[in-house]
Amino acid sequence: MSSPDPAIRDIVRDAQWLAHRYDPGHGAVHMRFVPRARHGDIPFLTDEYLGATDAPLVLRLSDAMEQVPPRAPIHFLFHSAYCCSTLLAGAMDIPGVAMGLKEPVLLNDLIGWRHRGAKGPEVARVLDASLHLLARPFAPGEAVVVKPSNVINPLIPAIMSLRPDARALLLHAPLEPYLASIARKGMWGRLWVRDLFQKLAREGMIAPLGIAPSDYLGLTDIQVAAVGWLAQQHQFHTLCDQLGARVATLDSETLVARPTESLAALARLFGLQLDDARVRAIASGPVFARDAKNGAAFTPGQRAEAAQRGLEAHADEIAKVVHWATVMADNAGIALHLPRSLIA
Repeated sequence: MSSPDPAIRDIVRDAQWLAHRYDPGHGAVHMRFVPRARHGDIPFLTDEYLGATDAPLVLRLSDAMEQVPPRAPIHFLFHSAYCCSTLLAGAMDIPGVAMGLKEPVLLNDLIGWRHRGAKGPEVARVLDASLHLLARPFAPGEAVVVKPSNVINPLIPAIMSLRPDARALLLHAPLEPYLASIARKGMWGRLWVRDLFQKLAREGMIAPLGIAPSDYLGLTDIQVAAVGWLAQQHQFHTLCDQLGARVATLDSETLVARPTESLAALARLFGLQLDDARVRAIASGPVFARDAKNGAAFTPGQRAEAAQRGLEAHADEIAKVVHWATVMADNAGIALHLPRSLIA
């Protein structure tokens, strides 16, 4: 048996080397060097924000797994988009306690691979390895909190099964603010919800709503957004039933209105050692005072004002779609409010 390559060992044991992409054709993982401070500067761990590189460091997944250190505790922020999940993941950068990873593309690659025909057992094997690579602590004693993209939500049952000690927050925006967020983003928001709709339909998540595929093209953009919201709401209800105390739910309006209580309760859910003073410092600190996507400073009330403008600009369309979606939810037996609230 050959001795381990010290270069590979040092890379794999250093959490600054992010497990970034998976190449199924070569059974390889692409690593990018991302220091902790860099995580705080960018909203997502995507090439768009990480910047150009001559070439990633490519390792055979089997070689990486031979050198991977014992994993840290890992927990998850699953979400249905446009609900302050990036902000909350940023708040999990707490040296000595936890580190938040914002939408690692490695997990997205596994969804894409599955859609291209990868078999379930093989996807599960690589998913397990990927979770191990993501759960490398930046400092001794730290937990890792992963906020995946919501396109990987169909993998949540597998993820939670593979990591029985993990806890998860199911974060969402209420229906009306969610639709207003999509509407005010214009064409790009509307294209995004259509892309999400296609992915959810491929996973069978639209079927419970009883919409015939022949009717899909008759839906407006905001109806498409509402269908995606309902599909994810249905999934989150199911996860609450299946996982019980391992999950809690939180909506974005409550998080923004009660950040200190939300953070304290999340720390308890994840088993993080945070005293009241540190929770208050995070809630009143820079993470909650700036836009998580672009870093711009927020003035008091700015979030609420932006949301209200979105509602006012598209009030008629949103009101009609909210009514339509409520009827759809009633017919499908989907409650608009989730159980297992993180805070009372």
